Amino acid sequence: MTIKAYAAHEPKGRLEPFTYDPGDLGPDQVEIAVTHCGICHSDLSMLNNDWGMSEYPLVPGHEAIGTIAAKGENVGHLDLGQTVGLGWFSSSCMTCHQCMGGDHNLCASNESTIVGRHGGFADKVRCNAEWAIPLPDGVDAKKAGPLFCGGITVFNPIVQFGVQPTHRVGVVGIGGLGHLALQFLNAWGCEVIAFTSTGSKMDEAKSLGAHRCVNSRSADDIAAENGSLDFILVTANVTLPWDAYVQALGPKGKLHFVGAVPEPVPAEIFPLLLGQKSISASPLGSPATISTMLEFCARHNIEAQCEFFPMSQCNEAMAHLEAGKARYRIVLTNG
Repeated sequence: MTIKAYAAHEPKGRLEPFTYDPGDLGPDQVEIAVTHCGICHSDLSMLNNDWGMSEYPLVPGHEAIGTIAAKGENVGHLDLGQTVGLGWFSSSCMTCHQCMGGDHNLCASNESTIVGRHGGFADKVRCNAEWAIPLPDGVDAKKAGPLFCGGITVFNPIVQFGVQPTHRVGVVGIGGLGHLALQFLNAWGCEVIAFTSTGSKMDEAKSLGAHRCVNSRSADDIAAENGSLDFILVTANVTLPWDAYVQALGPKGKLHFVGAVPEPVPAEIFPLLLGQKSISASPLGSPATISTMLEFCARHNIEAQCEFFPMSQCNEAMAHLEAGKARYRIVLTNG
């Protein structure tokens, strides 16, 4: 059989129609007939080889939604025709300490959906069955793709770091990740403060769950928060006055990064030491945490704000993302 996809053949190349033979389906794999695929900034980074690990031809797409079209002989928990999603990870070893402990996303030998293999800008995509996560009732399949990367990236640290409903939490950067973080944290019960330098996003941030907004580039405005925040979630990928954010944390507060900030983050140890504060980061989440996130979304009517393009217009959609025009996530549609 052949899979029809869109691939670039060089860094920053145009995505062109591409077919490939995926070979025999493995006993622990499933094949997903893709109906929708979200576009993440990581797709753009991989297309451009910004991280130096891209292989060409490159088929992007790691926020795929679709139905089980085929399954290996060992796959008993998924049914043909069942609607599932696939995110950044497509396989994990299932035997290491991390996998056995439920932290599959930390498996040292895990496989990424678009690193060294072909992703979801296609009519079909494959993965190991543990990473094909069923969509519960109440989650719109058309808008679910972004939850499998952007959504789990911001939901996972809420769970991993014990964010409480009584906490005051800052979200830095109101974009593809941040607009979901605001919704999660508001539904979690937190007091939510949005940090953004874009004035037009302040009203939007409040409609998404922020109780108030702060200019993310103003040291004076950030200083007004000194000692008050329990957790600050950084979704931005730009350099900001990080020492000011550390000062905004209260005792035992955490400055947590999920955005790929391009430069080293300087930190003075004395303020961290005196307040028992910390700086941390995390990658996506495990299959179980993704399932929990989806149930939480269904319960609280949380979804990504999406713009839709047909799969055939993937180049136009990528250009729209690169120009910073997405509000807030882009989804490609098949058929």
